[in-house]
Amino acid sequence: MLLKEEQLIELLKKINVLDDKKLKKAHEFMKDSSIGFQEAIIQLNFISDEQLGITIANHLKIPFISLAKISIPEAVFHIVPEKIARKQKAIAFARDANGIKLAMADPSNKEIIEMVARKTQSKVLPHLASERDIMNTFYIFKKDLQKSFSNLIEKSVKNHGHDMPVSKIVDLILETAFYDKVSDIHIEPQEEYALARYRIDGILHDVIKYPRDLNERILTRIKVLSRLRTDEHMSPQDGKMRFEIEDSFIDLRVSIIPIANGEKAVLRLLSAHNKNITLTDLGMSDNDLEKVNRAYTKSYGMVLSTGPTGSGKSTSIYAILKNLNTRAKNITTIEDPIEYRIQGVNQIQVNPKTKLTFASGLRSILRQDPNIIFVGEIRDSETAGIAVNAALTGHLVVSTLHTNDAATALPRLMDMKIEPFLVASTVNIIIAQRLVRKICEMCKTTINTTHEELRKNLPSEMVKKHFGAKSIINIYKGSGCPVCHSTGFIGRLGVFEVIEVTKEIRSLILKKADSDVIIEQAEKDGMSTMLDDGLDKVAQGITTIEEVLRVTKVEGI
Repeated sequence: MLLKEEQLIELLKKINVLDDKKLKKAHEFMKDSSIGFQEAIIQLNFISDEQLGITIANHLKIPFISLAKISIPEAVFHIVPEKIARKQKAIAFARDANGIKLAMADPSNKEIIEMVARKTQSKVLPHLASERDIMNTFYIFKKDLQKSFSNLIEKSVKNHGHDMPVSKIVDLILETAFYDKVSDIHIEPQEEYALARYRIDGILHDVIKYPRDLNERILTRIKVLSRLRTDEHMSPQDGKMRFEIEDSFIDLRVSIIPIANGEKAVLRLLSAHNKNITLTDLGMSDNDLEKVNRAYTKSYGMVLSTGPTGSGKSTSIYAILKNLNTRAKNITTIEDPIEYRIQGVNQIQVNPKTKLTFASGLRSILRQDPNIIFVGEIRDSETAGIAVNAALTGHLVVSTLHTNDAATALPRLMDMKIEPFLVASTVNIIIAQRLVRKICEMCKTTINTTHEELRKNLPSEMVKKHFGAKSIINIYKGSGCPVCHSTGFIGRLGVFEVIEVTKEIRSLILKKADSDVIIEQAEKDGMSTMLDDGLDKVAQGITTIEEVLRVTKVEGI
């Protein structure tokens, strides 16, 4: 770190970026997320990545460079070998009569400066660049220097005819997906061609069309890597594969199904970084975090996470299990599928072929002396009944339900023939969530809007609550850049609503009250709805109003 934390705090207080309240929040965020001070104040939106870099550079009287805003000649980029550049966090970005201009996360690093000077026999001019900007630049160059799918296929057809190297094409699909931070790869045959699509931040993008007759060979290669039957074309198959890239392994879950035009494959990339993610990283507010902490530190009862597929429920549950995981507790899970391995936790995979279902597995777990049980999903009355009984008999049960909001989970359990008094006695908390895309920090811009404009999509009291009474309101958006694929967004975080089952809500459950009445009471008890939580994040400059409305499905939008 160029400046000690105390020095940086003093500097940021001088320019009115920090006060004691913000400083306290930053330190709490650091503790919860296990990140450094600089990353914490950026994630909390107290200052942008670029503004922080400029502030430090001005204080140290070092020139600052934003690599995202310039074009780097390929020959200059390769002056520092990539492995060394990544390790030292340094990129050569320009060369002129004065010497080599070197962007560095730490311009006091004499080792890399001397190495570049010896290699080029030129003077080296250090510039400060943010670490995030440097790492994004590696990513963009990696992407730009890869051959496109089209070029590879064209060249392969020309040189090899029907013997084109399908293994190279599959490797390129996987490698590009890794660099593009893809969650799912769709490989699907159409009537006249085949198509590869990537899901990035929840949105599917067409990547490449290729000859349809090539699709079968690509699917065969995927089946081989996933240890699936290559002679089976009429039945669905599920498998796993592992791909090595940059000295690490990426696990993929593979699903292949027969469709009208052939076979379609969907590959889910399981990100290793999600193993260490916390609820704070996921965007949960301090108020909601406090409620969740109270609920999962009880030794019995149920913690429920609700939301549609792809809303981040599993990641939230894994974050909770990670906090609960100590040597003094026996944690056992039954999942379909097991997405991430947790050291020290006994994880069971559902297997219908051996009649290992959620219900039968849960019965067996109860004979294994567990303290905490994670049931991947409560799908039926039998599983619900066993889970509720486990929660009543001194176990903490964590599970997921497919409902649209938190309040609907309570009537849903009653629909599964669970008596209201059992629901009231066992459920500690219900967490509902969606995922919104985050504005790209590299191309974030401020736009001015008015109350009238916002009231077209939002109730007047909501606008006033989250954006104040000013006539002109500042909100943010991403203008689009190479880092975010010109979408204006990069990465996602959650918007939450958390219902803590209070005495009043227990009373409503016993009366079989509908979800609207329960929501009304929860709001009186201090619950923020997903829309409220999302608009808080809009006001903080983390996401856009359009994103929040898209995932919360507000009427009229």
